[in-house]
Order: sequence, then C-alpha cells, then structure tokens
Amino acid sequence: MAKCSSICHKVLLLLLVFFTPFQLSFFHGKSSEFELEDEAWLDEKDDEVNMVQSGHDSLGSSCEFSDGKWVYDLSYPLYDSSCPYLSTPVTCQKNGRPDSDYEKWRWKPHGCSIPRFDALHFLGRMRRKRIMLVGDSIMRNQWESLVCLVQEVIPTGRKTVTYDGPTMAFHALDFETSIEFCWAPFLVELKKGPQNKRILHLDLIEENAKYWRGVDVLVYDSAHWWTHSDKWSSWDYYMEANTVLRSMNPMVAYQKGLTTWAKWVDLNLDPHKTRVIFRSVSPRHNRQNGWKCYNQKQPLEFFSHQLHVPEQMVVLKGVLKGMRFPVYLQDITMMSALRKDGHPSVYTRAMDQEQKQHPRDFTSDCSHWCLPGVPDAWNEILSALLQV
Repeated sequence: MAKCSSICHKVLLLLLVFFTPFQLSFFHGKSSEFELEDEAWLDEKDDEVNMVQSGHDSLGSSCEFSDGKWVYDLSYPLYDSSCPYLSTPVTCQKNGRPDSDYEKWRWKPHGCSIPRFDALHFLGRMRRKRIMLVGDSIMRNQWESLVCLVQEVIPTGRKTVTYDGPTMAFHALDFETSIEFCWAPFLVELKKGPQNKRILHLDLIEENAKYWRGVDVLVYDSAHWWTHSDKWSSWDYYMEANTVLRSMNPMVAYQKGLTTWAKWVDLNLDPHKTRVIFRSVSPRHNRQNGWKCYNQKQPLEFFSHQLHVPEQMVVLKGVLKGMRFPVYLQDITMMSALRKDGHPSVYTRAMDQEQKQHPRDFTSDCSHWCLPGVPDAWNEILSALLQV
C-alpha cells in the first residue's frame, strides 16, 4: 500500500460531523460501587459524510500528537470489555463482535512518543484533584474509557460512582480523585419554554457552568449537535437576550454559543488553578446508510480526499484565539478518522444466533466507539498533556 508523508497526514483528513442526539438519564444522589446504569443510546440517523480537514493548534505542548499513524501492538488493550463501568452499547465483544484486532492498535505520533497509560501514575498526578469531561455522548464514551483505564488498580470498596443532576463522577477514594462527566452538548443552556417548545439560549450558560466550578482539569467538546438538520434538531427556537428566532445560520449560532462559553471561562477560571482542553470533533463513518463501518477490521492508512476545512473548526479556532485564558485544542479528528473499524456497528446489543444471521436488520452505529478502543488513545494523549 502506498505510503503517505507526514505532511500528507496533516492535510488529508476525513471528518464526519453530523450526530443524532443521545439523551442521558441521570439519577440524583445515587451511588453505585460497581456498575453504571445502562443508558439508552438513540438510534443513529444517517446523514451524508463530509470530508474535511482539521488543523492543529499547539497551545500547550511541543508534540504534535495529531500527526502520526496507528501501530498494531499485541500488548493492547489496556483493559477488557468486562470493565463494569462500560455502557452496553460500547461493549462490542460482549455483544458478539467476532473480531478483536480493533482493540490492539495504539497511536504513534511521528515526532514524539506517547507514554503508555499508567493508572497509578495518572492517579498520583491527579491526587486530591477533579477532572471533568463536558459534552455529548462521545464525551461520555471517552469518560467511560478513562474510568476503565484507572479502575483496575483501585481495590473493591475504594471506588464509587455518584450522580448529581447532569453529572456523574467516579471517585478513587484513597487518592481523593474524581473523574467526572457533565452532559452539556451545547455548553450553553437548552430549556423548555411556552407550549413545551425547546429554546436554545445562546447567551445563557450558568445552569451548566455551575457544575464546572472548582474543577482542576476541564475537557470540553461541542460541535455535533449544532449541525443537526431541522428534522433532527434538538431545539425549536434560538434565544439571545430578549430576541427569539426561529432560524439562524447554524455556524453563527455556534459562534455565539462558543463565545458565551469563552467569556465564562475568561471571567471565572484561573489558569494557575485550572487546565482547560477543548477536544476536536470525533468523526463518524456513516456512508452507505450507516454501513460504511460494518465488518471493517483494519484502520485506513491514509486519505486521499479533497481538502476542506470544516466551518466548525474555523469558528472554534477563532473563538479560542480571542480568549485570554490559555485553552489547548486537542485534535483527535484525523487519527480517529482512520479508524472506521473502531465503531460498534450492529454490536450495540447482544444478539442471539438467529439475529446474527441477519445483522443488517439492526441499526448500525458508526458514530460511537467500541471500548476498549479509539478513545483510549485520546486518553493516553490527555494523560501526556497533563504531564506538561
């Protein structure tokens, strides 16, 4: 197979950015020592794939982590699908996926190396600290990965999960460390209005942001839900100040929402106390009515698609550059776009023998990621970033 140069890897990318909403149900004040409640993942509605490029801003590291290749490594995965903190839809092995090589690929940057994830070392650095991942269901995917990466070194009875509103937190009690997830796919507030209409408030954020106060490391993502078509949008109206709008250019709305988030970060966080990372869009491989990822068993080696810079990335970079607070943009788009083999596809639920004979009767999820899998590499990079 033809090789692609380092420069080629930087500029030839595949970004698949349209997601269907994933609605989480949370339990107030509950604590579970072993397992999380399985959450219902909504069926994916398949839009056409966009081929785009995502640039990389080096805001906090000398290593360009996004430029590299996937290397097959028999010492991976770093945990298995018996981890009790995984949601059923991502436990592809338990759900009957017949191959497992997708678990054995690690990401290797061209210009540096990523340390193998060391749970005790990570927990030691995060002692008496809180790390929170804020965003949508893909961020929940990453949160489950991070919890599974650390939980095996913690004795039974010394770990627990608590719930508070839109948040859930894994606690490593002996380290006084919490790894948290906050459901906020827009970052700004989505509220019910008159006649039960859904109103996306572009200039309101405190109802979500109040959960971010006091956190030592904040990892954000927000892009997918802003690009939904009218049929699948999660809101009925936009609202800014006292103005209600039925429609707006989605990228204008995205810029307004991100600006509200950026102002909150600038005004409320201290860079000497809090690290902030914004993770780029996770790709999906949903062509051919969602079957692009079905039965895929190997990563792509490189892309040869027409260059196109996504509007979301342009907007995001513009907002970040206008901030006083130093935010690191973690670009995982290209590396993940190579991994069309890493999605659950039809293996989001257990199937009996008869169902396995007709897999195309089931919805194919080419958006989320099997675990163990691709988000583990995101978290190895995250761990490396936190050492800087």
